[in-house]
Amino acid sequence: MYDQKDEEKASFGVDILNPFVHRLELDTTYDKLKTAFLTVALLPFRLAAITALVIMAWLLACLGLHGLSEDDLRRAPLQGWRRKVVPWLCFLGRLTYQAGGMKIVVRGKQASRAEAPILVVAPHSTFIDGGIVYVTGFPSIIVRRESGLNPFIGKLINYTQPVYVWRDDPNSRQNTIKEIIDRATSKEDWPQVMIFPEGTCTNRSCLITFKSGAFYPGVPVQPVCIRYPNKLDTVTWTWEGPGALKLLWLTLTQLNSSCEIEFLPVYKPSEAEKTDPKLYANNVRRFMAEALQIPVSDYTYDDCRIITKAHQLHIPYASSLVEAQKLRYKLGLIKAKTEEELVQNKTERFSTEVDLNEFARLLRLDDKDLTTQQLFKINDRHGTGKIDFEEYIFTVVAVATANSEQDLLNFAFELCSPSGMKYLNILELEKALKLSLHISLEDSERIFLQAKREENADRVSLDDVLVVLSSRTEFSHMFVSNTDLKRKKSI
Repeated sequence: MYDQKDEEKASFGVDILNPFVHRLELDTTYDKLKTAFLTVALLPFRLAAITALVIMAWLLACLGLHGLSEDDLRRAPLQGWRRKVVPWLCFLGRLTYQAGGMKIVVRGKQASRAEAPILVVAPHSTFIDGGIVYVTGFPSIIVRRESGLNPFIGKLINYTQPVYVWRDDPNSRQNTIKEIIDRATSKEDWPQVMIFPEGTCTNRSCLITFKSGAFYPGVPVQPVCIRYPNKLDTVTWTWEGPGALKLLWLTLTQLNSSCEIEFLPVYKPSEAEKTDPKLYANNVRRFMAEALQIPVSDYTYDDCRIITKAHQLHIPYASSLVEAQKLRYKLGLIKAKTEEELVQNKTERFSTEVDLNEFARLLRLDDKDLTTQQLFKINDRHGTGKIDFEEYIFTVVAVATANSEQDLLNFAFELCSPSGMKYLNILELEKALKLSLHISLEDSERIFLQAKREENADRVSLDDVLVVLSSRTEFSHMFVSNTDLKRKKSI
C-alpha cells in the first residue's frame, strides 16, 4: 500500500526545479566536428549578412527618427510616413533572424490594440526573444534607459517608442507603472505595449512569479508564448550557464534553429482582477502555464540578486542558494536566525560530515519533514547521504551577511575557530581558506608558515593571515579601499 511515507520518499528523490540554471555541452565528437566545420564554413557568411541587415535597419531608423526628440517620442505616437517605416523595419528584422538560421513559426492570431492594449510574453529565456518585436509590428517595449542611449541599437529601440526604466530614479517603478497605464488606456493610436512579466531570463522549465506592472491598467491582455523546440538548446541565457557570446556562436553554427510564437486568446480581467494586479498576474500566469504545459514556480526576479551576490563573492553553487533560501524561509530558519545563533553559541567546531538526522537535530528540525529532507538533499551534492555542516553554515550565512571577500574570510575564521577567538591551527586554517577563498591545502600550509609570529606557534590570527595575503598579487584586489575604487571608476 502506498502511504504518506512512501510519497515523501518518492518526492524526496525528485530533483528540485531550478529555473536559473542551463547546462550546455557538445557531448559527441560529431557535434564538436560539425560545430568546428560550420564555424569556418558558415559563421562568417551569416555574420556578414546579419551585420549588413542590421546596418540597413539602423539607417532606416535614423531616417525615420530624424527631427524628433525623445520628448516627441514620449508625447505622441508616430504618424504619417514615419509610421509607414515600421513594416520595413520589421521585414529587415525578420530577415536578420532568417540570416542567422532561425525559423520563426507563428501560431494563433495577434489581437489589435483595441482588443488588447498589452502583450504579455513568457517564458523569457534569451536575448533572442527580442525577435518577437518584428513579428508583432514593433510594439512599445519596457527597457532600461541605458539601452536607449546606445548610439547603434538605441535607434531601433527608440523607434518602438519604449517605456523607459530609470534605475537610478527612486520613483522609477511608480513612473513606469504610470506610463504603462497612460499608454494602455490612451485614446490615441499608440502601439501595443509588450512586457516580459517574469522580469528576468529562465530556462523555460516553469513560469516564475509575474511582476504586476502589465496588470495595473486592468485592461485586457493577450498572452504570447515562446518556445524553442530545438534538439540542442543553444539559446537559453540564464544566471548560471553559458555566456551570451558562446550561445550566439553555437546558435549561428547550427544548420537551422526554430522559434515558435503562439498568440493565445485575449484574457479579459474580472472585476476582482481589475482591482488586484497580483491576482490578475497570477491568473494569467496559470493560463499561460497550462498552454505551455509547464508548472508555475514562486521564484522571483529578486531571487536573482542572491545569485548575483554569490557570483560576486565567488561562492560556489550559486543557483542552489535560491532553493535553500526558500526552504529555510519555509522552515522558519531565516526568521529565527538559527544558523547565526549556532555560530555565536558554539563551544566547539561542528562535525565535518553529518547525516540527515544530525542535520535536523542541529537545526532543531524534524527529519521526517519533507522540506527538511529537501534542504538536506540540495546540500548533499554527491549523493553520499552526508554533508559538510560547516560548509552549509558558511554558505547560507555568508551570502546573507558578507559584502566582500574580507568579510568571507572574517566569518570563516569565526566559524572554524572552536573558541570563536579567530585563532586557528593549521587544519582549521586550511578549512577557513578553502571555504572563503578556495585556496588549496598546499597553499594554505605556506600561508600558515608565513603567518606564524613564533617558530613553535601552533595557531595564527586573522590579522597575521591578512598581512600575508596582502603581499600576494592574486589577493591584492581584496585590499583596495572604497576610495581607490571610486578613483579608478572616475578615470
